[in-house]
Amino acid sequence: MDTSTPIELEETETKGRYFLKGADGAVAEMTFSKLGTDQIIIDHTGVPDAFRGQGAGLKLVTRAVEDARAAGKTIIPLCPFAAAQFRRHPEWADLIKR
Repeated sequence: MDTSTPIELEETETKGRYFLKGADGAVAEMTFSKLGTDQIIIDHTGVPDAFRGQGAGLKLVTRAVEDARAAGKTIIPLCPFAAAQFRRHPEWADLIKR
């Protein structure tokens, strides 16, 4: 994965995912569920070996945070990886649903 690899978003009425495609066909993804119009639950982050050590998971969660902030949404980081990233990034605390 190089830094120019775009993060893509696919979503339906109730679910969505942010993902990165590697040159070898590998896909790193972060999936979420929608709770109404103002909240998402990050429920899974999957990073295949081809992306390990490149910050792919953090890039995906960061994009979700940026998009949620821009849309005025809150986040429930149910996924253990996402929850750990929220603990490491106190500047995201305003987005956590209390």
